[in-house]
Amino acid sequence: MQERNTAVDTGRDWPNYGGNKAGNRYSPLTQINTGNVKNLQVAWMYDASEKPDPNNPGRRRDRAIQCQPIVVNGVLYGTTPELKLFAIKAGTGEQLWRFEPSKNDRLNSNRGVVYWENGNDKRILYTVGSSLYAVNAETGQGIPSFGTDGKADLHEGLQTNMDHDVSKLSVNATSPGIVYRNTLVIGSAVSEGGDAAPGHVRAFDVVTGKLKWVFHTIPQPGEFGYNTWPPDAYKKIGATNNWSGMSLDEKRGVVYFGTGSPASDFYGGDRKGSNLFANCIMALDAETGKMKWYYQTIHHDLWDRDHPSPPNLITLKHNGKLVDAVVQATKDGLVYVLDRDKGSSLFPVEERKVPVNGLPGEHPWPTQKYPLKPLPLSRQVYTEADITDRSPEAHAYVKERFQKIRTNNKFAPPSTNGTLLFGYSGGAEWGGNAIDPDGILYQNVNEEPWELIMAERSGMNNQNKPLTAGNALYVANCSACHGLDRKGSGPELPSLVDIGKKRSVEEIKSILKTGSGRMPSFQQLSEKERDALISFLLNTETGPAKVTASPTQTSKNGFPYTPAYVSKAWQRFTDQDGYPGIKPPWGTLNAIDLNTGNYLWRVPLGEYPELAKKGVPTTGTDSYGGPLATAGGLVFIAGTKDEKIRAFDRKTGKVVWEYQLPAGGFATPISYEVDGKQYVVIAAGGGRGQKIGGNYVAFALK
Repeated sequence: MQERNTAVDTGRDWPNYGGNKAGNRYSPLTQINTGNVKNLQVAWMYDASEKPDPNNPGRRRDRAIQCQPIVVNGVLYGTTPELKLFAIKAGTGEQLWRFEPSKNDRLNSNRGVVYWENGNDKRILYTVGSSLYAVNAETGQGIPSFGTDGKADLHEGLQTNMDHDVSKLSVNATSPGIVYRNTLVIGSAVSEGGDAAPGHVRAFDVVTGKLKWVFHTIPQPGEFGYNTWPPDAYKKIGATNNWSGMSLDEKRGVVYFGTGSPASDFYGGDRKGSNLFANCIMALDAETGKMKWYYQTIHHDLWDRDHPSPPNLITLKHNGKLVDAVVQATKDGLVYVLDRDKGSSLFPVEERKVPVNGLPGEHPWPTQKYPLKPLPLSRQVYTEADITDRSPEAHAYVKERFQKIRTNNKFAPPSTNGTLLFGYSGGAEWGGNAIDPDGILYQNVNEEPWELIMAERSGMNNQNKPLTAGNALYVANCSACHGLDRKGSGPELPSLVDIGKKRSVEEIKSILKTGSGRMPSFQQLSEKERDALISFLLNTETGPAKVTASPTQTSKNGFPYTPAYVSKAWQRFTDQDGYPGIKPPWGTLNAIDLNTGNYLWRVPLGEYPELAKKGVPTTGTDSYGGPLATAGGLVFIAGTKDEKIRAFDRKTGKVVWEYQLPAGGFATPISYEVDGKQYVVIAAGGGRGQKIGGNYVAFALK
């Protein structure tokens, strides 16, 4: 199926994740514009929330709705917090149907769905856990002929040349794939620890659900890039995955995407080399999976600097010539603008020497890339001049901590003394960016420093005693995200201290088995091992100190991979009251002319209401969800801690409208037209440490 002209030419529909397959997040509609946007009001609300299932407590709804819905022929398709698929009338919010996936599927985050049609065959493809479903778009019924009983397994194609079983490892897809003719190309989200599954990119037949091709993101013997890893790395090192989504040039038949870091995060002693195709912007033939080109932005990643959003495809006027380009924003606040056919940068990029004083056994790469244009979206190194000035007490508190852990280079290798860095929660994040036809990029950015402290995984705990079985399992499977001290950092990495006061034993068991949100499942652990881990988390472990080896913990082929160092602390660097330990702005919205690489404007995005009441100028907040640009001269965006959706003037960056949502809108808005009326819709699911919601909210003019 070719892309619908209605989406490209009139904006009547919003048929793809990102609006069109180029990922532009741009609507050509003009009914809502800078002159009348102040008259926007709620047109309808659709309640997608559901009561917790008492028979399956691990599926409780305690996270945001991240879905950016699609609209085709006046029908809006999206997902509920429990990842049921629904169809509603896009003009009224009236439900047409709901599809319920298997209760055995884990509840990962879901950011969108895929529409495909061929004559009377119209279907929605979307993922829940490791299942890829095909659903009749008109009836909401599963399509039994697709895969096995209506679904394909996302573990398929990952077992190639592996000498360990990948079938129980955590594999899901937070972002939808993209369709070229009858081929669905899709990435995956996997663990970031030693038990990470391979992050290979795959293609499935839209009609049959059968696997069509596999691209090995960690090359295997005989493949290009194999020599950038140790010889047997592909057998035990996982990740290097595309979790953030893709874009497609249908005329070229080429799919573009970014990849993430290899497992495990922060330590690469057993993966010496530049590690292709980790941290790459890539172009593959959509029909065959053959690589067209790659562009690596981070060599031998030690900082978890995945590419967090789909690339954006646009035609620019560069040095007097029209050039088809690929635009990729990064977690550390950079913007790469590449030639779509060659994979070469349109603007100068320097390869500079960086520190190589890594942890014992580590092999930091001696150089890294520094794009000269556009200038970074966010600060790159935390300096003394950046220490918060929110109050004298906050300044003194942060300065004392800063002096113990200051870091003078953004590529300083992780250490046991600790490093301060940007780039975990953005720069740019998974919401992506918008680009208008003039080549102006609109990107929301987070500016939060993080503190990383590594610890030797030596089998000793803080009391210098041998680890118990549950403690050893925690170090192996949980500490990379929640820290050795179990304190975590915010809603993304919640504290596990006193977890027994927040969750029942049955809830914890269910989550360990199926996963939840960004947390992977731990089906590879035996029931006995999960029980030992729970006992450790609940502080009730009484067994012997000696750890008993099991097939999931040690094996002759070296899987799961067990890095010599793990993160002891991985947390936001804040003041004593929990605000970012850095001078504002803490979040911004930016406009960059990609034809020249120059900034047009930069403004704070969001505020803390309690600080605003005290007269503190707008600070900005971190934001999750991306912008929507329209031909009406507007940029719509939500995603902030103050739970508002705003409209900015595209030319000036001035706020021209805002609305207090019923809960946080941690998603990307869309726009479309039904019966001559333009709508703007945002999922307001709340979460991320804020109150829980569950609505899709539609706005239109009075």
